[in-house]
Amino acid sequence: MRVFFEARPQPSRLAVWMAPVLATAATLLIGFIVFEAFGKNPLAAFKAFFIAPVATRYGIAELLLKATPLMLIATGLAIGYRANVWNIGAEGQLTLGAMAGGGLALVTGDADLPSIVLLPAMFACGALAGMAWAAIPAWLRTRFNANEILTSLMLVYVAALLLSWLVHGPWRDPEGYNFPQSKLFTDSALLPNLLAETRLNVGLLLALAVVALAWVFVRRHIVGFEMRVAGLAPAAANYAGISARRNVWLGMLAGGACAGLAGVGEAAGPIGQLLPSMSPGYGFAAIIVAFVGRLHPFGIALASLLMSLLYLGGESAQMNLALPSAVTGLFQGTLLFFLLAADVFVNYRVRVAGVMPVRS
Repeated sequence: MRVFFEARPQPSRLAVWMAPVLATAATLLIGFIVFEAFGKNPLAAFKAFFIAPVATRYGIAELLLKATPLMLIATGLAIGYRANVWNIGAEGQLTLGAMAGGGLALVTGDADLPSIVLLPAMFACGALAGMAWAAIPAWLRTRFNANEILTSLMLVYVAALLLSWLVHGPWRDPEGYNFPQSKLFTDSALLPNLLAETRLNVGLLLALAVVALAWVFVRRHIVGFEMRVAGLAPAAANYAGISARRNVWLGMLAGGACAGLAGVGEAAGPIGQLLPSMSPGYGFAAIIVAFVGRLHPFGIALASLLMSLLYLGGESAQMNLALPSAVTGLFQGTLLFFLLAADVFVNYRVRVAGVMPVRS
């Protein structure tokens, strides 16, 4: 008997949507093994990891709060990924967005501008800064054919060092006991809360609006259709005269703008100032969110909730189970691994062939 993969005549739509479900189930199974290896009761550990963090009103608010930047970034990245434009530097673009929006809040701190003026200006500066940072690998790709995966990734570290220099130097709070941090933003530079006694803010509404706009762009706009064609059939797109250069620029700038918005949302939301690190890795986790959501805006909205739960579960596991913080990264990596493995069944199916007996 011989087991092999046979190419499907056309991709399986069922496999497309079942792959994230199977990947999630396999990740949970690995979780049982990991918790058992740490000497923890798997059922009690799963309760602490997946149920306890969202068992209260405050926990649900935290779930939505952490899902907001993931949703924003993944939506922007998915636009480029559909056209085979691989922006891996969203973490750096988030950092630049936080620096631009936060810098505006610091510069205008004494001007006492109203929130209705200051907050939109901060988001605009953040989006433009994210786009400018994403434009560097886009230009390098279209001008010198440099790989945007490498260039966008390397710029993450440049952005982190630039922010570190600012909060250790010119933007450091003189009354901050020499800690590397900026001054706290004024009230007019902070996002209003959606739920009392929680940290959930109006950034969630912005993320949902971006998801809706992305769906319209991808499904109803001719440029979005051309980007999808370029991703599915590059040769056909080239024959039809669809500009590959334009797709690179649009894909990179969309990802940069959304990451920049997420950076401002973090700076003006739960953090309220600039710190050496503005994100626990949202820019990288959003890549997983984009693929778990099948590069579909509404699928991304749901996948961001799952990834947010992994962040909350990791924090809960550290406090209640004394597990290392690396457990969160373990679950994220395992989820991506099984998703990529399950994606094989989109284009292939398993076949079993009998072995013919050898005649003497």
